[in-house]
Amino acid sequence: MVEFWSANSELIIYVLVVISAVLLLLVSTKLLYKWLIKKTLKKYPNEKPTTLKLVKRVLNTLWVILGVAALSFVFISEDKYAVAAKNFEKIVYVGFVLVFTIIGSSVVDTLFGRVIKKTIASDGDPTSYKFLRYLSVFGVYFFGAILATLAFPALRGVAQTALGGAGILALVLGVASQEALANIIGGIFIISFKPFRVGDVIKISDTLVGSVKDITLRHTVIQNYQNKMIVIPNAIINKEKVTNYDLEEKKICQWIEIGISYDSDIDLAKSIMKEECENHPNIFDNRTNQDIGNGVPLVIVRVIDLGDSSVTIRAWAWAWDYASAFVMKCELYESIKKRFDAEGVEIPFPHRTLVFKDKQMETFKNCYSSKD
Repeated sequence: MVEFWSANSELIIYVLVVISAVLLLLVSTKLLYKWLIKKTLKKYPNEKPTTLKLVKRVLNTLWVILGVAALSFVFISEDKYAVAAKNFEKIVYVGFVLVFTIIGSSVVDTLFGRVIKKTIASDGDPTSYKFLRYLSVFGVYFFGAILATLAFPALRGVAQTALGGAGILALVLGVASQEALANIIGGIFIISFKPFRVGDVIKISDTLVGSVKDITLRHTVIQNYQNKMIVIPNAIINKEKVTNYDLEEKKICQWIEIGISYDSDIDLAKSIMKEECENHPNIFDNRTNQDIGNGVPLVIVRVIDLGDSSVTIRAWAWAWDYASAFVMKCELYESIKKRFDAEGVEIPFPHRTLVFKDKQMETFKNCYSSKD
């Protein structure tokens, strides 16, 4: 035993020191984590410490990997110490770059998040801040990835070119796909020209109407009235014709169109539609003082088309926003239909007339008689 100790005392002490150092780092990380959690929850009780948990896990993993790497010196020959030392330095460098990248992105995300909350609380527009938050977090991770590649000689030239300034765009163009770049550029155009903002109600197609919830580097998120989140790439949404119901003024003119039969009383139908529209609680008086003085009615009703089987009548009814206009339209169709039924105004439906020639009619009668 004495001989074993005297022959391997240095290695044993080295192993014990490494293990002790790893345990000390693990315990220190845990204590620091608890202290930071306590401080964070005390100052910001509504924020989840997700980043602190992630940093703790990364650090614990890094300490273990460094410990294993340090212990590997015991099992390799002295002529390989130089290579092992370089690998050890790479692990330390990449590990700390990863930790600081996570911390940096978290700080940026948290700061923008607080600014967005204050902006929303003061009834401001958070669209630009939300987009800048995604752009800044992406920039931090991109910069961290470039720094990490500096540890590898084969990739060092690419990293130095990218860090040179003009090489950043060239690197992105070379690595990213055309579609991804189109989405990013599309997002920048949306933020710059503001055809819509977060919170606006927009219409992309007849079946896609909803409120804008988020605008990211890649896509725009729309929440429709079925409470479904629709994700549309920015490159696609930039090609579509977008109707923004909240751009400048929110008031909206809702058309109420109904076809009546040619035998029905047009004046009675117009009067019913006008009364029902004016009595609806969502109606909005869009007339100016001059219009009121000139006797312009609250709801204008006109015949707009003489179709093949119906007379189309339209009422122009205003509401203060899209949601109230949609509810008003649905309820008016129901109330007008009931009034039409009660007062004898007919809404035509398709009829089909079948004409039989004499021989065909005779054949039809014979077939019918044979069945009896």
